[in-house]
Amino acid sequence: QVQLVESGGGLVQPGGSLRLSCVASGFSMDYYTIGWFRQAPGKEREFVATISWSGRTTYYEDSVKGRFTISRDHAKNTVYLAMNALKHEDTAVYSCAAKPNPYSEGYYYSERNYDYWGQGTQVTVSS
Repeated sequence: QVQLVESGGGLVQPGGSLRLSCVASGFSMDYYTIGWFRQAPGKEREFVATISWSGRTTYYEDSVKGRFTISRDHAKNTVYLAMNALKHEDTAVYSCAAKPNPYSEGYYYSERNYDYWGQGTQVTVSS
């Protein structure tokens, strides 16, 4: 069974940091483009960041550039989202998604491009 499981969310003060993890089970993420998306209450789900199968290409939504870093560990079948300098407006449920995309450095910021989704992890930024 193909499954993505996110973890690492929680409550953090403004300016704080969190690292989210997205672990795959039932398949190898090696040849997949992985994206992180978020959905705040009452808002549409929006793109956050994506990483190519090789890890060489990354792409970020403008509001998180310089604060968030996406990375992957093939040996652990895991993709990470390191979030620094968190702001109130980063509060949302964060979900990872996977798109089979071997040997391509293309990036995808539309959720329609992704085939598999996790359930999400809550990130709350509040003092």
